[in-house]
Amino acid sequence: MIGIASNTKKSLLEAVNLPETLESLWLDKHNAADTRFIKDLKINVTNVLKADTLTQKEAVLLALAVAINEKNDALNSSLTELAKNLEASEEELNEVAGCVSLMNANNIFYRFRHFMHSNENYQNMPAGIRMSIMMKPVLGKEFFELMSLTVSAINGCEQCVTSHEASVKSHGGTEARIFDAIRLTAVIKSLVVLL
Repeated sequence: MIGIASNTKKSLLEAVNLPETLESLWLDKHNAADTRFIKDLKINVTNVLKADTLTQKEAVLLALAVAINEKNDALNSSLTELAKNLEASEEELNEVAGCVSLMNANNIFYRFRHFMHSNENYQNMPAGIRMSIMMKPVLGKEFFELMSLTVSAINGCEQCVTSHEASVKSHGGTEARIFDAIRLTAVIKSLVVLL
């Protein structure tokens, strides 16, 4: 049974370009116990990275956005390398990081406004947060909005999620594509928890 679990861990890490020698307390415990969860996680990660509505490069860039948002250096490095292998340019990689950073500012700001909905003063004050990166994104407006949506979902900003979901649709994105992107984000976040 240990051999099967070892192969499961190896396949899981391979899917996100991490070395099979990576040590992780909880991942290794699940691996040693040959739990159903590590098998499910491997299947889930593999499946979301092959979503029908996302190109392989888009899936990896969305996963990279999760790794950056969650400050996981190992996954960040492995997915950056994988994205480069899929011909992601430095400009595109910088845009992913810029999007994640901007969404963190916006998610805090707009979540505060949402919490304080009964105070019109806060609602009427200008945000004063520059967002020029959103005007002409290198990755295209639809994908930038999709990435903004996924990061906002991780960070729990209802107002941002609603706004970016509508924007993705207005730029030609489908509900199936949105759903696949959110599922990918959820699964990669679950992987980060064990890493």
